[in-house]
Amino acid sequence: MIKIKPFVVVAAVLIALTLIIPAVLVLPFSNEHRASGKLGEDLTRTPAAKEVKAEPASSDPAVEVAVFRTSKSKIENVLLEDYLVGVVAAEMPAEFKEEALKAQALTARTYIVKRLLSKDALGVPKGAQVTDTQVHQVYLNDDELRREWGMEYDTKRKKVLNAVRATAGQILAYDGKPIDALFFSTSNGYTENSEDYWPGSIPYLRSVSSPWDKNSPKFNSQKVLTVSQFEAKLGVRIGSGSTIGKIIDRTKGKRVGKVDFNGKVLTGKDIREKLDLRSSDFAWKRKGDNIVITTKGFGHGVGMSQYGANGMAKEGKSYKEIVKHYYKGVQITSADHILDTVTAKK
Repeated sequence: MIKIKPFVVVAAVLIALTLIIPAVLVLPFSNEHRASGKLGEDLTRTPAAKEVKAEPASSDPAVEVAVFRTSKSKIENVLLEDYLVGVVAAEMPAEFKEEALKAQALTARTYIVKRLLSKDALGVPKGAQVTDTQVHQVYLNDDELRREWGMEYDTKRKKVLNAVRATAGQILAYDGKPIDALFFSTSNGYTENSEDYWPGSIPYLRSVSSPWDKNSPKFNSQKVLTVSQFEAKLGVRIGSGSTIGKIIDRTKGKRVGKVDFNGKVLTGKDIREKLDLRSSDFAWKRKGDNIVITTKGFGHGVGMSQYGANGMAKEGKSYKEIVKHYYKGVQITSADHILDTVTAKK
């Protein structure tokens, strides 16, 4: 009979545990409810997750993102960290303050983590997970950034990379789920409630003040249309008088809610989109055969204002203070277990 020495038995047990434990850590998340990327969804209310206090890792996990490059009609598989650098660089000026760039990195990571988790393929070709356009998040690869930044490439890329790595592994969550981390360029001094621009009230997308935006170069704008262009685009008749419709409702964010054109009622969002205005905070007046339209702000107004974030950063606010101002009741939490889930489902 062959005798098995005790230390051999111990070694075999340790090897078996080493193989089993990683599977135990990953498998419980494999049936986790998948989040929806659609704005206005009904959110299942569960106890809020406690904010993670652990220091972030030096880089994001080696998860790949399949990006459909619109101009080339091809898919690029990009490591998560490189994808985030390309998104932050494309969506926010690298000249912005570091804390604003960190806030943008946090919104970008939250968006893609939620999309990877949900496996939402809406609006993308087969095999891709996102496009490189505003339909999802604008993205530029390293070669494109080199051309865009020229001699400043090294400095600007390092700054953006530092912002991504400073928030590594972190996402924004509400009731334990990744949020719809919407953002836009410049407010009119206030952000919007989600239901004032899209269907559905989302508890963390509430109207807040954003006075820093007044310093944005995009705060004021003007557009001139002929009367016939105005009428054709909106499908209304305004007659020959000086009165052009009647504003009958304003939103919580002090934008135009509804306008009555002699019985035909259009929302501020409708008018903004049909006339291609920068904002739904608009005013107009007639000058002869033209209508002069002035707007305040740039974008839909829901979520985080980018110029507002930069204004807060200039005042010494941290990225955590910035995102908690614009997204009410959210927690900054770890995405590690969610990314484990994504990996386990592959």
